[in-house]
Amino acid sequence: MTDSTIEQDDATPQAEAATAVVPESDTHADSESGTGADTATGEEAGKQRTGGAAARLEEEGDVAADYLEELLDILDLDGDIDIDVENGRASVSVVVEAASARSLQRLVGTDGEVLEALQELTRLAVQARTGERTRLMLDVAGFRADRRKELEQVAAQTIETVRSSGEPASLPPMSPFERKVVHDCVAAAGLRSESEGEETRRHVVVLPAGA
Repeated sequence: MTDSTIEQDDATPQAEAATAVVPESDTHADSESGTGADTATGEEAGKQRTGGAAARLEEEGDVAADYLEELLDILDLDGDIDIDVENGRASVSVVVEAASARSLQRLVGTDGEVLEALQELTRLAVQARTGERTRLMLDVAGFRADRRKELEQVAAQTIETVRSSGEPASLPPMSPFERKVVHDCVAAAGLRSESEGEETRRHVVVLPAGA
């Protein structure tokens, strides 16, 4: 099975813009009939929507932080919670000094499986409080940040291989987060990529230009 370049779970929604064409004969009349006021009202409404979205993401981060702090207390683990907004989604990180990072590995697991499960639990906790689905991203002890750097290097090497050979190249199975990182790198390079396979065997295929 093949899907589009962007993973559904991690895709960033894109707004569509509609352009209105005003005939020249109506331009002067519009300027005198309140068009400027309507534009100002539209701008104010846009700012309100933006402010509302930002407030919602901040609330998601706060709820997630409360949930994770309680979890850390139950597990008797040390860690600070950093809250941010990245690419239109709440981003929460459990951070600790390098010397103590090993203590948080149980929240990451092998290849990040535990972290993926913990992220889903955190999203459910946020949804239960806010009543809305969330695309919140969770990182623990810098695992995702480090993995992102590794994947960017892998993607860059694969892109060069595809450009040189003119043939598609498949990468190993990856999590939705990992596939999204690769898709973004491929798109930035001007190529196209797809996800193929099912569940644990789902992977990215990088396609040559024009494919």
